[in-house]
Amino acid sequence: MESQRVVVVVEDAAAARAALQWAVGNFIRGGDSITLLHVCPPARSRRKRRRLRLGGFQLALAFKDLCNGIAEAKVEIVVTEGELGETVVATVNQLGATTLVVGLHDKSFLYSVPPPKIPFPMFTLPLGVIWRRSKRRK
Repeated sequence: MESQRVVVVVEDAAAARAALQWAVGNFIRGGDSITLLHVCPPARSRRKRRRLRLGGFQLALAFKDLCNGIAEAKVEIVVTEGELGETVVATVNQLGATTLVVGLHDKSFLYSVPPPKIPFPMFTLPLGVIWRRSKRRK
């Protein structure tokens, strides 16, 4: 089987943790590559930007602990700044990810983003949303 590159959006919401737990238990296999992505809102002051990035990194470390049960999985953390929806889509495309895991909650950025114009079919679960890149036909 081919290894997957999975991007998980890290947010301070129970739905995001539940989506990652579901993905770890049911979807992600050993040998897959997992990227924990946290997007900070843009900040003007250098001190606030640093504090937001540090908080995002600490949150991602807490999510990394949920991934420890997967043997041979490579876990990396990406903390970036920008508009949440646009930055997530750009990062997924830049990394060449095969799957995007997002927890769906009341204040989710998915409600403000138009349907994606990327080759991801969308699977809605009670815990969250998974976008999966379809294989390109030659």
